[in-house]
Amino acid sequence: MHTNNFKILFALSFTVFINTFSFAQDIKKQQDSIKPVVKETTLIKADTLIDPVISEKSQDSTLTDSIKPKKEILENIVVYSATDYTKFSNKKQKLYLYNEAKIDYGDMNITAGSIVIDYTKNTVYAKGIVDTTGAYNQKPVFTQGNNIVEPDSIIFNTESKKALIYNSKTEQGEGTVVATITKKENDSVYFLKNAKYTTAENLEDPEYYIKLRKAKIVPGKKIVTGLANLFIYDVPTPLGLPFGFFPQTETHTSGIIIPTFGEQNDRGYFLQNGGYYFAISDYIDLAVLGDYYTNGSYGLRLESTYNKRYRYRGNLGFRYENLITSERGFPDYAKNTIYNLRWSHSQDSKANPSSRFSASVNLGSSTYYRSSLNQINTGAFLNNTLASSVSYSKTFQGEPQVNFSLTATHSQNTSTEQINMTLPTFQGSVGRVFPFASKTGTKKGIIQNVNLQYNVRGENRIQTTDSLFFKKEMFDDAKAGFQHNIPLSTNFKLFKYFSLTASSNYNEVWTFKTVDKTFDPVAREVVTETVNGFDSFRTYNFSTSLGTTIYGLFNFEKEGKDAKIKAIRHIMRPSISYNINPSFDKYYDTFEIVSADGLTTEDVDFTRFEESIFGVPNRNFSSSMGISLSNNIEAKVRDRDSTATEPKKITILNNLNFSTAYNFAGDSLQWSPVRMNGSTQLFKDKLSINFGATLDPYALDNNNNKIDKFNIDNGGSLFRLTSASLNASWSLSSKKGDKNKDKDRGIDENLRSGGRADDLFGVSEDFANQQINRDKDNEDDVPSELYNYKVPWSLRIAYAVNYSNNRRQNQISSHSIMFSGDIQLSDKWSIGGSSGYDLKDAGFTFTQLRFERDLLSWRMNFSWVPFSTRSSWNFFIGIKSSILQDLKYEQRRQPDIQL
Repeated sequence: MHTNNFKILFALSFTVFINTFSFAQDIKKQQDSIKPVVKETTLIKADTLIDPVISEKSQDSTLTDSIKPKKEILENIVVYSATDYTKFSNKKQKLYLYNEAKIDYGDMNITAGSIVIDYTKNTVYAKGIVDTTGAYNQKPVFTQGNNIVEPDSIIFNTESKKALIYNSKTEQGEGTVVATITKKENDSVYFLKNAKYTTAENLEDPEYYIKLRKAKIVPGKKIVTGLANLFIYDVPTPLGLPFGFFPQTETHTSGIIIPTFGEQNDRGYFLQNGGYYFAISDYIDLAVLGDYYTNGSYGLRLESTYNKRYRYRGNLGFRYENLITSERGFPDYAKNTIYNLRWSHSQDSKANPSSRFSASVNLGSSTYYRSSLNQINTGAFLNNTLASSVSYSKTFQGEPQVNFSLTATHSQNTSTEQINMTLPTFQGSVGRVFPFASKTGTKKGIIQNVNLQYNVRGENRIQTTDSLFFKKEMFDDAKAGFQHNIPLSTNFKLFKYFSLTASSNYNEVWTFKTVDKTFDPVAREVVTETVNGFDSFRTYNFSTSLGTTIYGLFNFEKEGKDAKIKAIRHIMRPSISYNINPSFDKYYDTFEIVSADGLTTEDVDFTRFEESIFGVPNRNFSSSMGISLSNNIEAKVRDRDSTATEPKKITILNNLNFSTAYNFAGDSLQWSPVRMNGSTQLFKDKLSINFGATLDPYALDNNNNKIDKFNIDNGGSLFRLTSASLNASWSLSSKKGDKNKDKDRGIDENLRSGGRADDLFGVSEDFANQQINRDKDNEDDVPSELYNYKVPWSLRIAYAVNYSNNRRQNQISSHSIMFSGDIQLSDKWSIGGSSGYDLKDAGFTFTQLRFERDLLSWRMNFSWVPFSTRSSWNFFIGIKSSILQDLKYEQRRQPDIQL
């Protein structure tokens, strides 16, 4: 009887114990493990109860018992153990487990220094033990799946199912609740007294916490508190609330986005970036944000991100601002509306290998980035071009392979406010076909290498302005057409070392608008009439090229000497080509211009295909030869690594190219200018250099016009330098100096806005959004306890100079240097900046200075634009955790933008 009572009582108490603590996740404290003393361990297993055998005679198939059978007390095998001892007192009706006490039941696990079950008082008590040094070890730990609870001690009643938990640390969402006393009311409600809520990592000495005098916790749902205020290093602050509500959930949910308060000189006080976040589903969300200024200006932002694994991902954003300057009735009163639409979509390569859809859209008002008041656009206000592309492509496998694509493009110049669009562009092609090649083996000879393919391209082009964008007038002057192209080519080896390529190209253009020109003798002007209807023209040409590759090797190695430079290899690829383009005079017409006296006439030639989007037929016969030479220079040097067995290869010149042409059919100026360009990378690819120049062999007359006379015959040099350019970019950093997550997010924002892929023009100042999930980015950064004398840093320098001398102006047309950098003064302090200097006009370009301080659970940012029309500053301090991201302070002075 004692054995049965014991098993039943133990099972009941254990079940209550499990139900009591399956409510939240605690952060397990890291502590040194104590090796157990090897002693005899008592192991008791309680088998599941066996159903009683029921006699078949006593069963009545016509009767059904309305009372459901009771659930088995034990559904799994119970295993409990302790290192020192496990005993049961019949007198006190208590079960004792001591030193590394452990109970396993299914996926439940309880470990503690001491566990006592009192059957007379219906209580279970778990606590740690004190070792020989007086330290309190082996605190109770309850584990169920991923849920962990680790208090100092636990006591609860098995009848009332209420419990008291002392000094518990429980993880609730992104934060942790540290409570002196926790009362469990039932399985889903807990009451706390004098608790602390913090997102700090150091729970023993948190740098901040919100003190909860009284609180109610519903695990996984909410925390409701009474009077609560903010403490910073145990120092109370006046920041508090008479009551508070902290939503707790493991999934993303909808909620209010707290706005930023500030003042703008021209528009008064404002609320900015406030709104509501909609957690639509696991695949898509939506943030609706708004700005309001007391002078009547307002703004609206819609931001949505979507993602479906192995299918697609993207983001969509729309921004609209209605900006008012001054007050109605004043002479400087102005009102302007600006907008911007951005959409980025990419398809996973695994979704469909034969078709692909992608989008990169950035369109809107030309003045949007210059006029916007939102600091998120700081790094993009210098953009002078907006571009968009939406495309779909499909491939049909087979022999030959067929491809087609549909693309809509958009290009917008923000300075001239001119917009060019193609709605849409259709492209189709049939793969290359070798009609004379054998079905097996390689293709050899001029005949077997003959190949052809078919390409078609159709466009509907629209050219409009910013004022007519998205209005019906923008379609009035739309131009459409198709271009068919069939290239026929072959290639073969000549004299073993030369490669000869010959090709012919057939081109046919369809258009739906042509023109007819006549001269009006009364108005004395040329009249151009548009003729709607289908028309076409056909052209063809022939070209051939001969090229080879020459290798030169200069060996510096000598026997018995370990030279630093082993060898230099020079690769030259000379090429000569010939092109012939017939004249297609049949597509040209003539009209007469009669003078005022009616006696003199002038014949003017024109082609009715002047409005064709794919050009006009060639009227002038051309026969030209092209000459080009490309160079590549590399070197093998001794590797500094003494363990290396092979020399190290470095690049001296990536490429150095020369090209020119000679027109046999021309009557003058037959030689084209010599164009030179090249690039190289130095210092382990840190320094990138690109250069180019144009050399003209012909001279200029006294009016600076080109004449048909060589410059050397006119008393000058062989070539006349007409233009030159040099661009260099240098990126330097220490080993850890280029790891800046916030700056990377700002650069991503620049790219989405059509800006640079670096911070030379500054980065976004949207500090409030950058704090989200920032703490997760630095999980692997373990600070060293030793002083680190190496300060992480990074530096980027861009230099550009352009020279013009086309008409003897002999001037530097542009000359500037841009630079940006970051320095991490300590583990917590970092500064950075972006600026530039115009060496021609002697003035600084856009300058942005950045300061950042990591305050553990907090972060502080300060951005300053000291001068220019964008002069402004922005200060921010706030908590990193997204759940408390609205606990922040932000103050800024916005630029005074006059519309």
